[in-house]
Amino acid sequence: MTAAGRDTVLQTPPLDSWVVELADELSAGLRSLVRLHLGRTASRGLAGIAAGGDTTFAIDREAEAYLAAFLEGREAKVAVYSEDRGLVRYGDPRYVFIVDPIDGTRPAAAGLEAACVSVAVAPWMEAPAMGDVLYGAIHEIKGEGVFTARRGGGAKLTNAGVTMAGAGDGPLLQGDAALQPTFSTNVDLCRLFWTIGFRGRPAAELVAVLGGLIDMSSVDGGVFDLGSATFGMTRILTGQMDAYVDVGPRMIELAPWVEARFRAVGHGHVLNNSPHDVAAATLILGEAGCPVTDAAGRSLDQRPLLGSDADHQMSVVASATQELHDAILVEVARGMDSLLARGPLVAPSPGRESGGRS
Repeated sequence: MTAAGRDTVLQTPPLDSWVVELADELSAGLRSLVRLHLGRTASRGLAGIAAGGDTTFAIDREAEAYLAAFLEGREAKVAVYSEDRGLVRYGDPRYVFIVDPIDGTRPAAAGLEAACVSVAVAPWMEAPAMGDVLYGAIHEIKGEGVFTARRGGGAKLTNAGVTMAGAGDGPLLQGDAALQPTFSTNVDLCRLFWTIGFRGRPAAELVAVLGGLIDMSSVDGGVFDLGSATFGMTRILTGQMDAYVDVGPRMIELAPWVEARFRAVGHGHVLNNSPHDVAAATLILGEAGCPVTDAAGRSLDQRPLLGSDADHQMSVVASATQELHDAILVEVARGMDSLLARGPLVAPSPGRESGGRS
């Protein structure tokens, strides 16, 4: 299945209307719930460890409880894969939801804008892949932006009362209206506005790979750690960012010794982007015509969809244009060569695998 470009609309594959409505209702309900907890001190409380090894905060627990109650109450024929609970089936599934109730838990707990609800929908089958996702819905939690897409049907952006920029330097749009994606036309890496995947990645090794891009863009452009892959990727559609770059799994692929450093930082776990983080955003950006690949420039379509461990994690590079994408991949490859040439930078700290957890 091929994603639609900006000027091409393909026939949408069959998709039951009830499952789209259910996904939209779920994402909107999660947004309303989580919004009540934004910035509260209690939201930062540690509640356990998620299926993929990341820390579960109190605000995550509230959202996961809502997710379970929502699907049980509707007796929908779906399965769901979520960050904290893994895969759960309800009856005889026809579809599977890949849900991140809060992509950007830390910004949400701090009351910041960079947090979204992400829901992707794929047919229920054995071993579905990223390319099987048929529908994606993303709701900003603190903001009002909504991003949706059907495979082959293009992407849709709406807001509900919050001012967002129109195309280029045109007038601002306000109110509940459909918006055209606002793509940056920048192709100069020195003027790059981009966001980076940093949580759980070892800082010294990550900067060894991306330091060139960071230095290049730090004065005339800007690099941001927004704390949410979904929020960062959707900023490409609003024109606020030129690119999103996460290279963690590619580092481990090329330099296996780096995994020990990932586990030292991740308290025994490898923490990178999993499908629940990026499945909906990858479809939506692809349908809007934005290139999204791994850090080696490979398609994400064949990546397994249901899982959070290291075998399911993926690097992601998303850009506003193909020209910019190609230039970023060249710099990433150069940074990878630098990492390999330098070898191990810092020895893993003994005992950190279990440190800091309660």
